Amino acid sequence: MNKTTIIKQAFQVNINFNLIFTSHLFEIDNPILVDLFSDNANTKSNAIVVIDDGVTKAHPQLKASIINYFKAHNASINLQGDILEIPGGEQAKNSEAHIKTILKSVNNFGIDRHSYVIAIGGGAVLDAVGFAAAIAHRGVRLIRIPTTVLSQNDSGIGVKNGINYFGKKNFVGTFSAPYAVINDDTFLSTLDDRDWRSGISEAIKVALIKDRVFFEWIEANAIALNNRDQDVMNTLIHRCAKMHMQHIQNSGDAFEQGSSRPLDFGHWAAHKLEQLSNYSIRHGEAVAIGIALDSTYSYLRGYLTEDSLTRILNCILNSGFDLTHSHLNDKVINGLNEFREHLGGKLTIMLLKALGTGFEVHDMDETMVLKAIDLLNTYNQD
Repeated sequence: MNKTTIIKQAFQVNINFNLIFTSHLFEIDNPILVDLFSDNANTKSNAIVVIDDGVTKAHPQLKASIINYFKAHNASINLQGDILEIPGGEQAKNSEAHIKTILKSVNNFGIDRHSYVIAIGGGAVLDAVGFAAAIAHRGVRLIRIPTTVLSQNDSGIGVKNGINYFGKKNFVGTFSAPYAVINDDTFLSTLDDRDWRSGISEAIKVALIKDRVFFEWIEANAIALNNRDQDVMNTLIHRCAKMHMQHIQNSGDAFEQGSSRPLDFGHWAAHKLEQLSNYSIRHGEAVAIGIALDSTYSYLRGYLTEDSLTRILNCILNSGFDLTHSHLNDKVINGLNEFREHLGGKLTIMLLKALGTGFEVHDMDETMVLKAIDLLNTYNQD
């Protein structure tokens, strides 16, 4: 008779990193980066830098500033090789060729687990570079420098990395925390209006499911945000980023082993809209429509009052977003099955029962979803 023996294993990993807010990061007298490098240690470290090519076009002096910064602080860190540029937006995540380019640089310049990959760009570039950093040597130190509103208040401060595969959003990826995240508000000044606006939707999202007071602040400041008020935007980014970090810390499921994804409110439809539009729609624009859709569905199911729905839709419109899109049709419903697969088999959707209060359901009435789409396609703001 065979004897069965079971040895159980359990351990915890402590993850700590700072989100730092600054301006003009690469001015030589700004100590933020050199202080981070000095914290590493006893020996001089190596780093490579990967930049979103849209950022270098908007900031033509940036590469020279980075090189000069590293020369001025070469007692702490060596900048290795040429600064790499990869395409911004979803192009960064749609081809594994960019990952291979980064891995080749890691290999050629001896970037080990006490060295750094510094990623500068929007959320898609940070996702792709973060994935490469996470799989090189099972993880080299990643410093994220987000350059868009969306990446500074949401995607850049989390623990997820990935690329698109098989035509599916983030099909290949990792959970891996950055060494640090640095938000430099000077990068926001050159954003076009769509990218400036895009990240506002993620703030609306987290406010609607967690914090009515924050939603009412966004509601009151929506027009100022859309009109590019920098001080108001800095406040939004700081509050939104802090809420996202608190959720990751307090959820007990930072690496998403369960099926609950409260911060994915509005995202099941948003991801499908991005795919259907061949990524011509920005992520934040798609999220705004996804929020509108799930809020409208919540209203049609009797969970949310008509007044609350009107306030949500008007806030989205006043922030400069559309409520609908040419691809917002019955094909979007396929996104439910893809989202279920992404969650691991059990569909979990965040809906609203009040402003600032979300709750989860495990099924969606597809007929009611189509009614919600029809309502959005005909909605007129008072």
